Amino acid sequence: MSTGPTHAMSGLAAWAATTALAEGTALGTLSAKGWLVGAILATGAALLPDLDHPESTVSTTFGPLTQGASKLINAISHGTYRATRTNRDSNRDGGHRGLTHTLVFAAFAAVVTTSIVQTSQSWALPLLMLFFCGLAVRGIMHKWSAKHDALWIAGTALLLTYACLRWTDQTDANAAACGVAVGIGCIAHYLGDAITEQGCPILWPVPIMWKTWYPVAPPKLMRMRTGGRVEMAIVGPVLTVIAVWMSAIALQRTGVVPALSDIPLAPWA
Repeated sequence: MSTGPTHAMSGLAAWAATTALAEGTALGTLSAKGWLVGAILATGAALLPDLDHPESTVSTTFGPLTQGASKLINAISHGTYRATRTNRDSNRDGGHRGLTHTLVFAAFAAVVTTSIVQTSQSWALPLLMLFFCGLAVRGIMHKWSAKHDALWIAGTALLLTYACLRWTDQTDANAAACGVAVGIGCIAHYLGDAITEQGCPILWPVPIMWKTWYPVAPPKLMRMRTGGRVEMAIVGPVLTVIAVWMSAIALQRTGVVPALSDIPLAPWA
């Protein structure tokens, strides 16, 4: 997998780019408040797939709660992999980089998120934002906090969620946009894993070369080592630049930052 900060930044970059390039669509006309909610969800969702690994950094986000959920997700992923693998698939455990690393899961997460937001704007949305904000903080600060610091992560996520909701004044979030944001974050994670040495079974259960868990990846020369020089010196900084640039374009369209109004940020406009 890519490191936590890279995954988190990829989620934000993907959300920002999608909304910046979606001018004239529902995503391209979000208010600044709606955009911010989506940004938090997408950034956190870019860490969500790694909850299938009980030893991953994000599995300790909320202490025993996420650790217990991680073990359950790992078991489901393992069972699904063993039940659906072919003789051509790798004879591995399948708990990690299994079910949660597929487009099927991304679609499922998007639908569930949409349903949750539609349930209640007063309590469901804050809880959802707290969860994804926690994942984002844990991923970005993966070296700052030891496993026993779950309370610090939860507290930081709670403060950020409160501040965001205070600014948005409990705005009526677009439920579908929230679901799309989570789906985008998951897909950003998959793409990040796909360019590492192991690849990612994004297209399961579509059989490719007689493998239902075919590890989608570019040629070996184009893959990177997790936490290696390519990721830290090139991929991470490039994603950061894209995230800042595309976020500025999306926010420029909302008019929330007057200083951006006269700056030609979008060369295609």
